[in-house]
Formats: sequence, structure tokens, C-alpha cells
Amino acid sequence: MMETLNFRFEHGRRLLPPQAQLSGVVSSGNLEVLVEAAALNGACAIEIKTAARGFGAIWEAVLGDFQQRWQLADARIAINDMGATPAVVSLRLDQALQAMTGSAP
Repeated sequence: MMETLNFRFEHGRRLLPPQAQLSGVVSSGNLEVLVEAAALNGACAIEIKTAARGFGAIWEAVLGDFQQRWQLADARIAINDMGATPAVVSLRLDQALQAMTGSAP
């Protein structure tokens, strides 16, 4: 059974271009990330669907670090996970944002 986790980070500063960006596939590194601009009053909302249940605190730490680096505003991120490590999660998120923005954090 899959677990769904939702996180919301307020007061970001970096806006995204209007096109969506997909990074990775579930069968490659066990993680797929979809990033898109969305009207969220300056927030970044992240939804994770994961087969690895009980790791909410680790997800929160990895995503908090990601948001601290990128400072996203008005962004929605969907993650489909089949057991990726925190390092792969960070890599896929950074890959998606770098492809979308053309820059590093």
C-alpha cells in the first residue's frame, strides 16, 4: 500500500517558468519528479506518493533542505517514489529545477 505525504513551504522567492518539468522515471533510480508553476500565494506544495511507509521525518528533512536551497514560490511538485534514497531524491529535484530554470540554486 502506498503512503501519501504532503508538505507546504511558505514565503519562497523564486518563481518558475510556466512549463512543467519531469525528471526521472520510477523504474530509473526509483523516483519520478514533476515540477510545475502554480498559484499558491507564494508557497511551494509537495506531494509524495511512496511505497516506503514510515519515513515522513526523513522526507521532511530532505525537502526542507531542498526548499532552503531553491526558495521556490508558487510551485507544485509531485513525487512518485518506490524507495529512492535521500541522495537520489535531492539529485532528481535539483535536476528538474536546473532543467527548468537553467541555473543552480
